[in-house]
Amino acid sequence: MGSAAELERGRDAYARRAWIEAYTTLGDADRNVLLGAADLELLATSAYMIGRDEDVLRALERAHHAYLEGCEMLRAVRCAFWLGINLVMQGQMSPATGWFGRAQRLLERDERDCVERGYLLLPVLLQHAAAGDDDAAFATAADAVAIGQQFADADLVALALHEQGHALVRQGAVQQGLALLDEAMVAVTAGELSPIVTGLIYCSVIEGCQRVYELGRAQEWTAALTRWCENQPEMVAHTGLCLIHRAEIMQLHGSWPDALEEARRARERFAQRSSQSAEAGQAAYRQAEIRRLQGDLQGAEELYREASRSGYEPQPGLALLRLIQGSSDSAAAAIVRALGETSAPLTRVRLLPAAVEIMLAVKNAGVALDACDELEEIAQGYGRKMLRALAAHARAAVDLAAGDAGGALVASRQAWRVWQELDAPYEAARSRIIVGLACRALGDDDAAALELEAARDVFAHLGAASDLASLDVLGGGGPPIDAHGLTPRELEVLRLVAAGKSNREIAADLVISEHTVARHIQNIFTKLGVASRTAASAFAFEHGLV
Repeated sequence: MGSAAELERGRDAYARRAWIEAYTTLGDADRNVLLGAADLELLATSAYMIGRDEDVLRALERAHHAYLEGCEMLRAVRCAFWLGINLVMQGQMSPATGWFGRAQRLLERDERDCVERGYLLLPVLLQHAAAGDDDAAFATAADAVAIGQQFADADLVALALHEQGHALVRQGAVQQGLALLDEAMVAVTAGELSPIVTGLIYCSVIEGCQRVYELGRAQEWTAALTRWCENQPEMVAHTGLCLIHRAEIMQLHGSWPDALEEARRARERFAQRSSQSAEAGQAAYRQAEIRRLQGDLQGAEELYREASRSGYEPQPGLALLRLIQGSSDSAAAAIVRALGETSAPLTRVRLLPAAVEIMLAVKNAGVALDACDELEEIAQGYGRKMLRALAAHARAAVDLAAGDAGGALVASRQAWRVWQELDAPYEAARSRIIVGLACRALGDDDAAALELEAARDVFAHLGAASDLASLDVLGGGGPPIDAHGLTPRELEVLRLVAAGKSNREIAADLVISEHTVARHIQNIFTKLGVASRTAASAFAFEHGLV
């Protein structure tokens, strides 16, 4: 009777989405009296939702064999399919292929028309997608949708429908593809799908929107995903990707400390799942990007290295870091290498703006122009606002370097307007710098000063230390200052010291550890030849560093 009561509590916890309670209670019941196949599936799902990957596989395999012993062939096929999917997500491709093969062989022994035939089309369409055959992927997904509709299986319809959308997007039919992603999301937000499928589609659709720079959709679906995650506070699965998506959106909108915190939390979540090292690398990369912009070059370097160790490409961020550090040749080599490794247009979009900036810095105007032309072509083909802004900014930079101040002014104002519409203050400020420099080249020094001052205000508000230092060199808002060997981050720390802030307060303001603050202060003392905070503050005021 005790085991029966435990089993009922476990089922109830599952229904309430209390995943830890469901996992624990069903596990306890299983240790007393072995669970049946259906309850093993509940245990597997509960284990998945709290990140217990190995327990997922064990429970599904036991359920598979239990169904076979009970001559429930189709349920056994379904378990084999999900074993394969989980192994794919864990990067274990050979065992996954084995389970898909077993599922197909079992299905061939059963002559009934069934929905499982549609599920086993999904690995086939993923193979087509991986091989770059999007026509075949789309056709296979369409067949799966038809089978799902025939058997009124909402999970299969949504999974196949959103894969159709991805295939169309990859083919350049962006609007039609996004419409299918939206249609799949209707079933998600209506609560029509199983927990695992809900999370998979949420993350896949948001990633697809971000890949084509469809920021509005990405933001809306990320908000919905956040609400879904918050309603299941014990859930580990999918919450890490949700945090990364939130961090990317926060960074774009200028909330850098919040973005850093979300990315840090994502890294913690992924650390709980050994199968998600690449996702942990993505979270580390997001932190590195913000550290670089804040002028914490050492912290950024460490995070880029962590991203790389996790299997996530640290470019273009690491190349831009090398440019800031003065290693322009290394930056150029890195960005050329990264571009040479991919032909996918939307992957190249991540790299091309940095390629323009780096190649202009090393005086390779020809390569910069080629990168700019390619970026404009991709932006025209996909027609997204953010792509247009990236392309316009690149064109402005190339025109300015070529001495075409008039063309640079037109393109940079166009980029600035779009960044304003997208509520992207950092990118808008960078475009205003080119506006100001173009005005200066055209002889309008007053307009130039106003534009550069406006950009400086935004950088100061965001804490964009690297850009503030670059603006000093350009003469934005006054003559360049002599930094006395201090890095942009050390200057930022010195100014806060001079303002009377403690190490703890500085750490909070800059979203760094107190240990890092102490290290910066020691470096400042050494470079300035002072021995106390009071002396450092006096030096800062005397030499115009504050």
